[in-house]
Formats: sequence, C-alpha cells, structure tokens
Amino acid sequence: MALLAAACEDRTVGKVSDNAPALEVLVSEAESRDVPLSIEMVGSTLGTQDVPIRARIEGFLETMDFQEGTFVKKGDLLYTIDPQPFQAKLVEAQSMLAAAQTTLTKAIADLARIKPLAEMNAVSEQDLDSAVAVDAAARASVRASEAAVDLAEIELSYTRISAPIDGLIGITKARPGEFVGREPNPVVLNTLSDIDPIRVRFSISEREYLIMARTYMASGKADQRSGDGKRSARRQDLELILADDSVHDHKGGVVAASQSIDQETGTYTIEASFPNPNKVLLPGQFARVRAMYQVLEDVVVIPRQAVSEMQGLFRVYVVNADGEVEVRTVTLGPQTGYDIIIEDGIAAGDTIIVEGLQKVRPGMTVRTAPFKAATDSVVSQG
Repeated sequence: MALLAAACEDRTVGKVSDNAPALEVLVSEAESRDVPLSIEMVGSTLGTQDVPIRARIEGFLETMDFQEGTFVKKGDLLYTIDPQPFQAKLVEAQSMLAAAQTTLTKAIADLARIKPLAEMNAVSEQDLDSAVAVDAAARASVRASEAAVDLAEIELSYTRISAPIDGLIGITKARPGEFVGREPNPVVLNTLSDIDPIRVRFSISEREYLIMARTYMASGKADQRSGDGKRSARRQDLELILADDSVHDHKGGVVAASQSIDQETGTYTIEASFPNPNKVLLPGQFARVRAMYQVLEDVVVIPRQAVSEMQGLFRVYVVNADGEVEVRTVTLGPQTGYDIIIEDGIAAGDTIIVEGLQKVRPGMTVRTAPFKAATDSVVSQG
C-alpha cells in the first residue's frame, strides 16, 4: 500500500509540473525606420561679448550705480572714482596751456616786428633766426600743452565708468571706499556679458572634426541650398542640451573655430551661437551640443537592453510564431540612449525579448507581454 501511494504521488507531482504556466517575458517588435545620426560635444556657455569692467586710473571708488545681477544699457553709469586729483591735474594743464599761448603771442609779435627790419637790413640775420626759432618753440609748447590738457580730460573722464555694451552685469569685486586701479587692489571691477545670443565653446576629437567639417563648416553660408532644393550645409541645425537634460528651445550654428588641431590634446575647439531671447542661459553653464550629420534610412531598431554579449558575440532572443524562444547572433550599428540599430541578424517585425533574458533558453515556450520604453529619436554614433 505504501509503494502504491508513493507511485500515485509521483505521477501527481509530474502532472502538476507539466501543467505549470509558461514563463512570461516582456517583448518588443523590431522596427524599421529612418534614424538620424548625431554626435554630442560637451562644452560650456559664454557671452557673445564678455567685457571686463576695468579701473583705468588709480583712486578711491566713490559710488556703485547699478544693481548686481541685472541688465544694464550701453552708456549707463556703473562706477565713479574720486575725481578731485584729476580735476586738479586738468586745471594745472590748462594753466600751462594758457602760459604757452601767452608766450606764443609774444613770439608772434616779436617775429612780426623783426621780419620787416631784417628785410631792410636794420637787424642782423641772427636776430631774425632767433625770432623764428622762438616762434617755432612757442608753437610746439602750445601743442604739447594742448595734448596735456587732452590727457588730463581723458583721465578725468575715466573717473566715471559707464557700460560699454548692453548686457548682464555681475557681482562687483570692489565696494565704495576701496582703492582701485592698482594691484593688489582690484583692477577688473566687474564683468558685463551680452547673453543674447549666447555662445557655447566645446572641443571635439579629430574624427568628430571631420564629421563637423563635412556637414557644418564646408560652406561659408548658413543653410545653403543646392540646385535641387536640398540643404548642402546645415549651419543652424545644432541642438543645445542643458544640465537637466532638457533641450534648448532654439537651434544654433557654428560661428567660430580654431585654425588647427591642438597637438597636445588632439582636439579642435569650436564655438556655436544660440538665440537666448528669454535670457535663461547664463555664461559658465554646462551644456552639450548635439549635431546631426546623417540619416540612416529603413534600418532595423530594437531596445538596447535586448542585446546580450557572450565571448565577443552579440545575441538577441526572438520569440517565433509558435511562442518558442530562438537565439540570433546579430551585428550592431550605432546606438541611442534607449535603442540600437541592428545591421544583420534581425528583421523588422521580429518579436524581441527585452526583459527576462536570464531565464530563457532556446526552444523554451514563453508567454509574452508588451515592453514599454522611453523613446529617443536621435542616434549617437558610437
């Protein structure tokens, strides 16, 4: 009886195992679509103009006439430096000019008297030469005094520091009462930046330079079109990706570049310009620039996590029409943040296992459920 019961129990266990539900895996269908290729370059933002505000004379800072971190207009008063020493210097220069002009007046009068006398031989030639020399020296003295007055006026004007451009001004490096204009005291008092448009400076490898040169810098004109109406150079197709992974609302283009590859780093420096009408972007921000350079047409794309690697070979598990698992060796192409291009081994419409790869084996029957993933339409050439 015991043996009979054990035999029945074994058959019951086997039957339950045979009726166990098939493993459920998450699958996605291989797609065929056009995929744009791109490269991403890391850089930082800077103003179209970043103008240092300098104290061009030495003196005590009297006033600061702006609010830090705000926008100012060209010509707005920013700082004043104590003008008294320069006013005194101007008065001194003006006095020297007046004395020189008086001397010149006398020299002109003396020459006017001596010249007709010399023609009548009433005075010697030496007296005439001396009068001519005094006149010339007096004229030179007047010119020097006029230059001294001009210089004194210029130095006095430097006591009022105005905004040279429209832009965003930062935090001051000197406060009223401080002595400025000579090291170690502040010479650069502030920085004024024009941030619309804003620039992004980044460095790229020699390989990326060749891609950019052929696509973005081959033509001197932005968005140039050929005879068939197609674009031959996409100078305004650059995208700006910010630190929070958001994409800037406005596209930009290359505006400046180095004249050579840096031999020490093997990189090439480029600057791109982007509209910044809302003044959201500030100088010094981290940013990535995305440049699309080619479109692959009708390529097979699957989720990147569906690919596994073993001994240098890349494999993908496929569920056939009978619900059985097959393994395919594939050739990979460029990849995106979420997807990867399959050059060989998978056809559009194949059902690809995305999650559950560790539990499946070839020939196993599985149940499928759809895999939901984020989308990313731009491919980065790896």
